[in-house]
Amino acid sequence: MKRLLSRAIVRDWPLKLVSLVLALAVWLLLVPYEKGSSAKSLSIPLETRNVPAGLEIVERPPATVDITLRAPNRLLDEIGPSSLSVRLDLDRASALQQEYPLKTAMIAVPPGAEVVKISPSKVTIRLERTAEATLEVHATLRGKPAAGYHVDGIEIAPASVAVLGPESRVRAKAAATTAPVDITGLTQPTVFDADIILPRPELRFASPETSARVSVHVVADKEAPRPAASPARKKT
Repeated sequence: MKRLLSRAIVRDWPLKLVSLVLALAVWLLLVPYEKGSSAKSLSIPLETRNVPAGLEIVERPPATVDITLRAPNRLLDEIGPSSLSVRLDLDRASALQQEYPLKTAMIAVPPGAEVVKISPSKVTIRLERTAEATLEVHATLRGKPAAGYHVDGIEIAPASVAVLGPESRVRAKAAATTAPVDITGLTQPTVFDADIILPRPELRFASPETSARVSVHVVADKEAPRPAASPARKKT
């Protein structure tokens, strides 16, 4: 039995020795890499949270910031930009403050990883108080009635709309408009339902009502204005 075992061990011993050496070399290469640590740079999103009630962001910070991350090699390979973000809490912000520091503690990283650098170290964010205004709603018409007819009058309901937004963007003299209403070929009074379009992207509706009813009174050129017939209704 001992002879059989010893023969099995010494059989093809050069090949077995080479395999052992290769396995040892691979182990010596991989173990230091897995146990060692490295650093890499990433560009990750910057999120602003908890804007105080009554304030609006009018100047936003950059969408991303650059960080340097240090972690064990095996862990570092698994961390990418999609799994990290800088969370800037604005719960104590005011309209007077414009610069906000960025700290490594704002980034949640896996255990064993560390953020060693963040750039820029601060960002500019400008806030304003929220203001409200009432804007008139003007109808936007496209096309012309049929030959021999003309528009005798336009009625809009609601005639005005309340909006909210940053105080420097809310202007009572501005006007909202309706989505274009096509009156091409009309021969009778017609009612359209159209979306209300606000004059600035920073504004928003103060109520759920975001559309208007546009009544276009069309009469024949020789007819008396405003016929008594009930208007047809049409959606745009």
